[in-house]
Amino acid sequence: MARVGTISTPHGEIQTPTFIPVGTKATVKSVLPEAMRELGSQAILANAYHLYLQPGPDILDEAGGVAKFMNWNGPTVTDSGGFQVLSLGVGFKKVLAMNADTFRADDVIADNKERLAHVDDEGVTFKSHLDGSMHRFTPEISMQIQHKIGADIMFAFDECTTLHNTRGYQKKALARTHAWAIRCLDEHKRLTELRHNKPYQALFGVIQGAQYEDLRRQAAQELGAMESSGIQFDGFGIGGALDKDSLGTIVKWVNEELPVNKPKHLLGIGAPEDLFVGVENGIDTFDCVLASRIARTSAVYTMQGRFNVSNGPHRREFIPIDENCDCYTCQNYTRAYLNHLFRAKEMAAATLATIHNERFIVRLVDQMRAALMDGTFQELKKEFLGRYQHKSGQATD
Repeated sequence: MARVGTISTPHGEIQTPTFIPVGTKATVKSVLPEAMRELGSQAILANAYHLYLQPGPDILDEAGGVAKFMNWNGPTVTDSGGFQVLSLGVGFKKVLAMNADTFRADDVIADNKERLAHVDDEGVTFKSHLDGSMHRFTPEISMQIQHKIGADIMFAFDECTTLHNTRGYQKKALARTHAWAIRCLDEHKRLTELRHNKPYQALFGVIQGAQYEDLRRQAAQELGAMESSGIQFDGFGIGGALDKDSLGTIVKWVNEELPVNKPKHLLGIGAPEDLFVGVENGIDTFDCVLASRIARTSAVYTMQGRFNVSNGPHRREFIPIDENCDCYTCQNYTRAYLNHLFRAKEMAAATLATIHNERFIVRLVDQMRAALMDGTFQELKKEFLGRYQHKSGQATD
């Protein structure tokens, strides 16, 4: 199901498949927007929840939109805030790849965590993690916030469940997400007409359904054909907590049902091995914080695997992180220097490691696109996965 294509936006084209780095608060942590352009990023994804709390959608609207606000000369994407329903509501770590062979409960919450979000049929009431103030998100409010943020691509407001929820709750959440999707289309149409002087913002529907084939296919069929106020979704995101072992199967179920001529985005997935699975099952774009998050802990990617450059063996390695990498960091600095920066707790450590990791992932998906065009994708996959190993003390990302 792998394919290449082009997504056209008011701020430029996106050649797919591609990886979209995450700039949660209108910045990729520790890296300037100009550096993201230089390392090959075609677009940046920002977080509607965080930008709503700080600096606020009105300021972004007044600035001319998130791209202009952050001096990013290219396409932008915002998520809806739906994932925060999961992370705030149940307090789990910020990961979407989970193991489905665990407990089941309708009222799931992580150990020693306070529930900060409560879902009802109309929307979500949540407590700000910044100051404890109470806020309310509905499909309409999410659309209003995202229109003011001004990204080229937005996502419909959805309820993101965990793999720990029961099947009964998954069905209830799916029905809620379906109802919210219709409300998002209606509000999107109203706001597009109201703000007709602004560039058009595409709206993607979000496919939920956890690990259940019938629910995933049902959601894809319904949202794929959904029309309200005379409009349909411009593309689709595949969301929710995903069992890593079943990632390809779940994506395949969904993409077999969705319209072929619309882009498909895999939300929150960015480990190298998972990117291959997504591409071969029809995913066009990805986003994930993984590359930048692990960079700040000194974990860096190479074609041979991932390792922590702050570890002792690298103190006297006067070679690049990856001798085959063309990023700014690898062209100018050594493992020994990064080892020193991390041990000395210098801020430049995060900057240089993030530049490398983001370039590594962006370039890897670029290589997949080139391989699809010349018919060598399977060879690239076999070669990469055959030598890529985790050397950071964990089996997988």
